[in-house]
Formats: sequence, structure tokens, C-alpha cells
Amino acid sequence: MGYQVKAYQQAFPLKSVFRIARGAKTQADVVVVTLSDEAHTGWAESVPYARYQESVQSVLAQVNEVAKSLADFEGDVSGISALINTLPSGAARNALDCALWDLKAKKQGKSVADMLSLNTPAPCVTAQTLSIDTPEAMAEAAKALGHPPMIKVKLDNQDIITKMSAIHQASPDSQFIVDANEGWSIHDLKACGDSLKALNVVLIEQPLPAGEDEDLLHYSSPVSLCADESCHTREELNYLKDRYDVVNIKLDKTGGLSEAFLLAQEAQAMGFEIMLGCMVGSSLAMAPISLLTDCAKYVDLDGPLLIKTDRENGFDINEGVMQPLKNMLWGSPESQISL
Repeated sequence: MGYQVKAYQQAFPLKSVFRIARGAKTQADVVVVTLSDEAHTGWAESVPYARYQESVQSVLAQVNEVAKSLADFEGDVSGISALINTLPSGAARNALDCALWDLKAKKQGKSVADMLSLNTPAPCVTAQTLSIDTPEAMAEAAKALGHPPMIKVKLDNQDIITKMSAIHQASPDSQFIVDANEGWSIHDLKACGDSLKALNVVLIEQPLPAGEDEDLLHYSSPVSLCADESCHTREELNYLKDRYDVVNIKLDKTGGLSEAFLLAQEAQAMGFEIMLGCMVGSSLAMAPISLLTDCAKYVDLDGPLLIKTDRENGFDINEGVMQPLKNMLWGSPESQISL
């Protein structure tokens, strides 16, 4: 029979420049993959990330290598999963894995949530993100969000408390996640921890560079610490224990929903709390991970709010509340592809 794989590059211009500790961007460059048998087609989106030595071109090349093997493949879907899993965890494997889940939903006539025995998704609070800017500009951006329940603040190690004080004053009833993107030292963390807690900061994400966080073993943080760049798959969990309280699960790190689902289960069993995160992309990139919101203490899936124009049937996010995945987008027999 064989399976046909097609991979496309798409660019989504952003509403404004998005700055984090390691750089800035004005558009989201994504890869869309479709996976078809003779009767059905599944699709998915991934976001190549330079931090992990990925580019659109490298991800397309990885996907196209798997496509060659699938062109003459005669086995069942478990064999397809095995082929996909020959890729390293990352954006290429993510797109193929999630496209396969969407295809299976159509072949089996039931949703991915049902296949994984997950609870029906309910509305949830998602963080809304502020990129790095001046204290005044960040305060104005926070005010423009309309006092949502949770705001995620990108911060390098410059003027940490000055910026957070201005943001807190602009949105005093919000809780905050501070994301350092590996940009702090242990001295920065120790110097600002107590002050950040007093400013309604409930989580600090990846303060130290991945692999250079041994100082966390000897530090009792007043604010919970979350591993992002330090956590890709289940393989890192033993290392993360006693360093972090929370793990940030992103599909482009795990290599798709299959590993993300298992990572969430094992992390919870080991006592970690769960955060669900994303790269900057359309609602299609958020769709598979949104099925796991029931197990997450923190949800950060606001990528569609950062782009100028989202896909059809995208997520509805209003005042910080994210409505469940629409069947027409992904992961159900009714999902429709619109490239």
C-alpha cells in the first residue's frame, strides 16, 4: 500500500517583535507535515528551533528521509511509529508523530483523546507572554492584556526586579511565570528569589543553562523552579530530580505526543508538577499537547496569540482562558486539512 508524506515550510508573521534572552524574531517559521494512506490524511505542525541545532531545512530533510521508507511500507501503524522513532527527539519526529495520530483518528473513527483514554479537555487558564523590553514597555504590554490570571514574562538578567515591579504594578492581581531562557547565574537567582515571590511570581523557568545547573542541588528556592531546556524526554528525569520542581513538556522537544504523554505520566509518578509549553506557532502546533491540560498545573500555549493570523478552527483564548481543541482542527475523524 505505502504511505505518502509531504512536508511544507510556512511562515507566520508575528504581531510584534518577540524577544527572549537569546534573541528576537519577527515571524514563526514552521514545518507542516501530511501523512496519507489510500483513504485518509493526517497532518501536524512543528517548529524547528536553532537552540537545538535545528532549521527548517534540516527538519525537512529528516522528514523526507522517513518519507522514502514509508513510500513502500506495507506494515501496520505500529511499524510506522517504529520508523518515526528512529529520528532523534525534536521537530521532525514531532511533526511525523502527531500527523500519524491524526491519521489514526480518521482510520479508527475516534478521537486521539479517546485512544489515549484521556479526560475530555475542559477550558483552562493559559499564560500570556511578554517579551523582553524596557520596564515601561513591559508594564504597558501587561496592562494591555487586561489583567489575565497568568502572565509569562521573558527576562534576561538585566533589571530583573525593576521590570517585574513595573509589570506587577500594571497587573497586580495576576500571577507570573518568569522565563530566563538559561540567561541567569545562580547569583542572579539567589539575589532576586525572595523579591520575585513578593511580586506574585509563582514559577521561575530555566534560570541556569542546561547542564550547568548543579548549584540548584544546594539551593532552596522560595519560588518553584521549572526545567525547560533541561528537559526533553523521560531520559532526563533522574537528572532533574532535586534540581527542579516542575518540568515543561513541549512537543518539539519530546518528538511528539507519544513521548509527551509518557513523559507526563512518569514525571508525575516521580513527584514533578507539569507545565505544558510551546514554541511560537499556530493552533495546529498546540493541538496535540492541549489534550494533556488535565494533568498540568501550568499551561503556556499562547503561541496563536503571538501571530498575526491563525489557522482556521484555531483555539479560542479570551482573558487568559483557553477553550478546548476543536474537532475540525486536529485529532478527530472530523479534522480538516487546510494548508
